[in-house]
Amino acid sequence: MGEEANCDAVMEAGNGNGKAKENGHAVAAMPDVKADDAVVALADPRLQGISDAIRVVPHFPKPGIMFNDITTLLLRPGVFKDAVDMFVERYRGMGIAAVAGIEARGFIFGPAIALAVGAKFIPLRKPKKLPGEVISETYVLEYGTDCLEMHVGAIEPRERVLIVDGLVATGGTLCAAINLLERAGADVVECACLIGLPKFKPKLHCHRI
Repeated sequence: MGEEANCDAVMEAGNGNGKAKENGHAVAAMPDVKADDAVVALADPRLQGISDAIRVVPHFPKPGIMFNDITTLLLRPGVFKDAVDMFVERYRGMGIAAVAGIEARGFIFGPAIALAVGAKFIPLRKPKKLPGEVISETYVLEYGTDCLEMHVGAIEPRERVLIVDGLVATGGTLCAAINLLERAGADVVECACLIGLPKFKPKLHCHRI
């Protein structure tokens, strides 16, 4: 699942102090390494390689969309590992019991993070993709609606959960994931995304990880 937007893609810059909020929950995204390469390189040299490895494809899947293609990052195992490691370094020791990955890019990073922090992985899927009994959350998009589903019983009450997706734009998908998990009794700790979009910086002042 995830989101794209009609703007150039860069990794979301943070002020180092505050936390972005979606439904009252923090959203962590990689810093904007294109904004000030020298400063970011001092913060963490891995960020430049991660940014360089993400390809922006204009007008895909339709005119006006700038698509953030992470498949080019996945072709570089060292950079892929750096991206996963940066999330693991943030969330290890935070008592995360489950990592919930949003279809589809959350399925790429979520399981690796879950294994590293000793948590189970929960797929949040599009409708009619899960075979068992599900709990669903419908949400509004710019041009219609969509839905996330999760297996009933995947989460235990009060379990601490990290939500993972590849990209955050408007935050609508993340809000739906938060609502879905909280309805099941989870304690959503934070949402983690690899890419943030500059169009929404007034809304998303994500701290550095």
